[in-house]
Amino acid sequence: MNALPANPPDESHAALLGRLGNRSIVFVGLMGAGKTAIGRKVAAILGLPFIDSDQEIESVSRMSVPELFERYGETEFRALEQRVILRVLEHGPQVLSTGGGAFMSAKTREAIAGHGVSVWLKAEIDLLMDRVSKKQNRPLLKSADPRAVIERLMAERYPVYAAADVTVPTRDDRKEVIAAEVVNALCGYFGVAAATGEVRS
Repeated sequence: MNALPANPPDESHAALLGRLGNRSIVFVGLMGAGKTAIGRKVAAILGLPFIDSDQEIESVSRMSVPELFERYGETEFRALEQRVILRVLEHGPQVLSTGGGAFMSAKTREAIAGHGVSVWLKAEIDLLMDRVSKKQNRPLLKSADPRAVIERLMAERYPVYAAADVTVPTRDDRKEVIAAEVVNALCGYFGVAAATGEVRS
């Protein structure tokens, strides 16, 4: 049997957006996984607004994330993060990038499940270390042994991230490549044939 000719990508994107409805595409994963960079690309591909929860938090608090951590501690920061994400989720469809700890909150996971589809960008430790070592704004990594911190966070968080609707392995490749893989994975999740634009019942 001959394969169907591939339709233009915008047909499968339209079908994907139709299935998405008013929900948000929510990126979860550890710091350095590329949630913001890949999220922006996915938003551009699908013609959706992009929101970074850390930027929203900094906007409403008029303080940087490291300053919030230092002044109020992680517990208060997580409470603010949860409120901000719950508010943002009321205004889909959009692409939302969340902080590495956000998905650890049961209430936040419940809100994401109700108002969005979650995408875990799963990264190996060497990639994460390479990326986070280039930035000095990671409050959780103010440690004599950042790699040990990342390993501990992976052990704690990866089993929870695994509850995300979609998991996409990320690696040191062009952002466009990973973003396209995310869109294809979302098409698969929603039963949209990415190559042809067909929708499976």
